[in-house]
Amino acid sequence: MNVSRRSVLIGSPLLTLLVAGTLAPPATTAATAAASEPVALSNERTLTRWAYVSSPTSVHVEPAAESGVVGRLRTRTQDDTPELVLALAEVAIGSETWVEIRFKVRPNDRTGWVNRDDLGAFNEVTTFLKIQRGKHRAILYDRGERVWSAPVGVGERRWPTPAGRFYVRERLVPRDKKGIYGVFAFGTSATSPTLTDWPGGGIIGIHGTNEPRLIPGRISHGCIRVRNRSIVRLRRLMPLGTPILIR
Repeated sequence: MNVSRRSVLIGSPLLTLLVAGTLAPPATTAATAAASEPVALSNERTLTRWAYVSSPTSVHVEPAAESGVVGRLRTRTQDDTPELVLALAEVAIGSETWVEIRFKVRPNDRTGWVNRDDLGAFNEVTTFLKIQRGKHRAILYDRGERVWSAPVGVGERRWPTPAGRFYVRERLVPRDKKGIYGVFAFGTSATSPTLTDWPGGGIIGIHGTNEPRLIPGRISHGCIRVRNRSIVRLRRLMPLGTPILIR
């Protein structure tokens, strides 16, 4: 596999990039009245499907091009990695297929619909990450079985870690492994509710640290901090597209 390296930003320090649902039936309108029954694609627990964005496109409130737009997708992330979304459900309407997706958007934790032609092939994961802010702990499950757990640092009260459903969008290797991001970082679809002017729009990451003594606690600008030895294990266990529940 070819490895492409470039300088990127999550928060503010430089990183080096390593490239390697809940079913909600659509509202009934004139455009969707003739639709087939929606088919669930993911439960965001034991089976989740995701896809790369193959074409820039709008995300619609309903599975119809004339419905309202709730967001827009690009083919690359703010760090120039391939953009991906979770596929929650799909429905056939005439000759078209529409997919309900979870995607990065403000405000957090929203879904919408895109044409199937604007997404690549579906990939599957069986992992699921739960982050308990009050307990300062993260737990990874695979096929419903607990496979990893660690204490974590979360956002300070003035820079809270957002609650909601998200997913892993990126896997990143810090340029300086002794820096604040530690030895590895995951970029997620979550965004800070307060730090909107940060590079990339305040993307919430899950990353290592050079201050392990501060974990657990409310210690960050919103990101999830993990001790380096724990995130080394998480790197092996948590692939792209893994759904995340932050409570």
